[in-house]
Amino acid sequence: MARIILHQELFDHDTELRREYPVICGVDEAGRGPLAGDVYTAAVILNDNTLINYLNDSKKISEKRRELLYDEIIEKADAYCIATASVQEIDEMNILQATMLAMKRAVKGLGIKPDLALIDGNRLPELDCESRYVIHGDAISASIAAASVLAKVSRDRYMRSLDEKYPQYCFSQHKGYGTKLHYEKLAEYGISDVHRKTFLKKLYD
Repeated sequence: MARIILHQELFDHDTELRREYPVICGVDEAGRGPLAGDVYTAAVILNDNTLINYLNDSKKISEKRRELLYDEIIEKADAYCIATASVQEIDEMNILQATMLAMKRAVKGLGIKPDLALIDGNRLPELDCESRYVIHGDAISASIAAASVLAKVSRDRYMRSLDEKYPQYCFSQHKGYGTKLHYEKLAEYGISDVHRKTFLKKLYD
């Protein structure tokens, strides 16, 4: 018999909110901290009839499980959208504003206007619907947890594609984060056009 792990409290949280806000979307990001690559965001609308086993904060789920959940979320969601802000936008406006822009793009791309957007973290993007932030929201709300999985998996796939174009940086291993290996590769090969220059001012200057 297959083992089932359902974090019911995440779904109960959203069900309670739907009494006042029938259509809720969860919004989360992946890739604010890395030295390279775009920042990814996702917005997801679930409903009261949707339960997804193993759904949780994407950081608490194995990479293999996230890949499986990615397909299930896309199949079961009423709507979803994955959006990005580019390395150029990050360098031009700073990572916070670029993340807010990507979140705005994700919500707008849903094709359905939510009654309430739940944003992981402690800042709110400018949206044309009511919104509220939820600190550690990916461990509290099923909608945010679903968004965290879509954003994380999408960005990891993107970084693996960058690894094929720039194999010298080993992006598939560190996903662009500032690991010892990444800094070693930067010292050896310099900064590429997919690196965030504002994150590497000491090396860039």
